[in-house]
Amino acid sequence: MADESSLHDHAVIAYIELLKKTLLNTIYEDPIIQQVAMPRWKSRLVKRLLGDETQVFRIEHFDVEKRQGGLDWPAVAHSMIGVKRMNNLYECLSQVIRDDVPGDFIETGVWRGGASIFAKGVFNVLGQHSRRVWVADSFEGLPKPNPDDYPEDANDEHYKLDFLKVGLEDVKANFSKYDLLDDQVCFVKGWFKDTLPSLPIQSISVLRLDGDMYESTIVALESLYHKLSHLGYIIIDDYCIRSCAQAVADFRKEHSILEPIQEIDGIGIFWRKGTGEEDALKLAGS
Repeated sequence: MADESSLHDHAVIAYIELLKKTLLNTIYEDPIIQQVAMPRWKSRLVKRLLGDETQVFRIEHFDVEKRQGGLDWPAVAHSMIGVKRMNNLYECLSQVIRDDVPGDFIETGVWRGGASIFAKGVFNVLGQHSRRVWVADSFEGLPKPNPDDYPEDANDEHYKLDFLKVGLEDVKANFSKYDLLDDQVCFVKGWFKDTLPSLPIQSISVLRLDGDMYESTIVALESLYHKLSHLGYIIIDDYCIRSCAQAVADFRKEHSILEPIQEIDGIGIFWRKGTGEEDALKLAGS
């Protein structure tokens, strides 16, 4: 017969795995939403007749490979980051707990809230009740590009995607569905340029950026990276997007950040603050 501690460990693991599967909906395998590009003439016609650029979508069957890599837009699931990036998030969260790295979790750009819900669930089940989860988003989609200040975003069209617009009350409701909404969850509503520079978060153990654009990424880095604890983790979800990767490169260069970047799944990357400097120096000198 297993002792109580091993039973507890099995229960914790089972809860975390079930939480992943539920947030990503690999259980019921919800369909995929695919945006359909309309011909330019039709787009102009729709805009003239309906007054806006109505988006057209089609539904496709669940694809396990796409869900593994976070390569789809789920119709129902509360997260689109995929299994591999969700596993990486758990590894980062569990490691900072294991190493007693101080600080809260914050995600900048949350969509339906799935990754932040997962972080809250991990903190709760591992007894980290003093750590807060900060949920930062406009809750209105992405901002229109500001090419004067951020020319890398000049042709960005994320702001047109209604599918990415999830309201604050909807995200709160999603937390509630998992019994994970309490006073330790802090919602930060507004454009990052207005909210993050003055955010009253004292220290961060895991910083997760999911803002897609150059502006959203660089503002989050400039506002929050200095609050990331030694041995804390930073995760960049959208490194596959050129403008996001450029923001990361510019910030690392300006602040002489030498920690090696580690790949997650071809989309996201992460590094651990304060580790790997010697290896990074060797690489820089080669």
